[in-house]
Amino acid sequence: VAVYLGLTVSRQANRSSNLSFWHTGRATVEQVFARQALPMVWDFAEANPFSSSSGNFVGQLDYLSNATANFGLARLGRANQRDARKGRSTSPTIVSTDPPYYDNIGYADLSDFFYVWLRLGLKQVFPDLFSTLAVPKAEELVATPYRHGGKRAAEAFFLDGMTQALYRLAERAHPGFPVTIYYAFKQSEKRKHNAGISSTGWETFLEAIIGTGFAISGTWPIRTELTSNLKKTVAALASSIVLVCRRRPDGAPLATRPDFLTALRTELPQALRLLQTGNIAPVDLAQAAIGPGMAVYTRYAKVLDAAGKPLTVREALALINQTLDEVLAEQEGDFDADTRWAIAWFEQSGFDDGDYGIAETLSKAKNTSVDGLVEAGILTSKGGKVRLLTPEELPDKWNPGTDPRLTAWEMVHHLVRVLESGGERPAAELIAALGATAETARELCYRLYTLCERKKRAADALSYNALVQSWPEIARLAREERRRDGEQTTLL
Repeated sequence: VAVYLGLTVSRQANRSSNLSFWHTGRATVEQVFARQALPMVWDFAEANPFSSSSGNFVGQLDYLSNATANFGLARLGRANQRDARKGRSTSPTIVSTDPPYYDNIGYADLSDFFYVWLRLGLKQVFPDLFSTLAVPKAEELVATPYRHGGKRAAEAFFLDGMTQALYRLAERAHPGFPVTIYYAFKQSEKRKHNAGISSTGWETFLEAIIGTGFAISGTWPIRTELTSNLKKTVAALASSIVLVCRRRPDGAPLATRPDFLTALRTELPQALRLLQTGNIAPVDLAQAAIGPGMAVYTRYAKVLDAAGKPLTVREALALINQTLDEVLAEQEGDFDADTRWAIAWFEQSGFDDGDYGIAETLSKAKNTSVDGLVEAGILTSKGGKVRLLTPEELPDKWNPGTDPRLTAWEMVHHLVRVLESGGERPAAELIAALGATAETARELCYRLYTLCERKKRAADALSYNALVQSWPEIARLAREERRRDGEQTTLL
């Protein structure tokens, strides 16, 4: 009871500071730690802990009592605080860890905000935990320059400590279960003077994990970060990346760069189709595809280039992304000729005007014609200029059943138009009318999102990403629509 009351005091402190701000939409006092930092706040809201208004003590207590009432634990658990760099486990352990992120968050410094109040209330309950006046900081595994006499020493402290911790994880890992490691911080780049980018934080992190004997079998983006209570102008993360790892077997073979490329081109297409079938968002596809690619790279003890030197993680990532682009480009073979033309034109010009002559030349290569594309309803051609029609320009009363020249491009952009203007129910009615051909539209969304990302067309990219993310619900509503129409949906 004392512990949960202590946590209630922590919640109260979080809403009783001059860094607590006012949420104008909900008319509530917001907590200090909307993110892992103490930001500057120009205007603050003062909560009355003894009233019934926002930020009061009873409200904080109700929040915790509701949480504990819904724990649903079948048995008691135990938590121990230990140094991850030291000691060994006596038995195989299932490991899932969210490690410190270099210098992004000063955990110990921020913890003092709560520690001083918890110590007053809980020192007699946990005398060992609260034996110091403030949170211990010297052992904290983060790269904080002021603690270690400079940036270089801080970086060395962090890398040495993280390597030791990962070795311990590898020793303790249960052979029957993968190790999952979370990576959730903004990408940083390390540069050498006049030498461009030498490495990124993501690349360095992968190297550290691989160097301790782990093979990476998956990289899954998971939407873990709450951004709804932040200002929209804050560059906040939307997801964490979970690395799924297993111990690399002893005696793993060597491979050459051509061997690695051949394995990538054999295995990545199947893995990509599986990801798309699982309806992974286009925004997360490239990151998720790194997993199967790194699984190929890390199954070998080393991958050697033509000079006999080990292929670096940076070079491996470049080859994985190159192969991903090749696979997505090959999927264009599943689309009709008009759609293949539209993809090539969209990559070059987007929805902007372009010269008729260039469009006509491209149409010959794609086995179609400009007049045919106009007839298909995806292009406008006037005064020596051509332009792809935007979703908003497409006709409202479009019936795919009576369209004499139905294209995947049309399907996608009519679905985007209907989803953005009317929501999931009208989009479901359209998918029900499209039938089995609708699946081609989802495949096209992945390709178009990749092109938009490369060309920095954020607004268009959001539309394609939103359509894929809404697809499961749209498909469910479409099945209901078919049942209402009395259409047979299964054999038996």
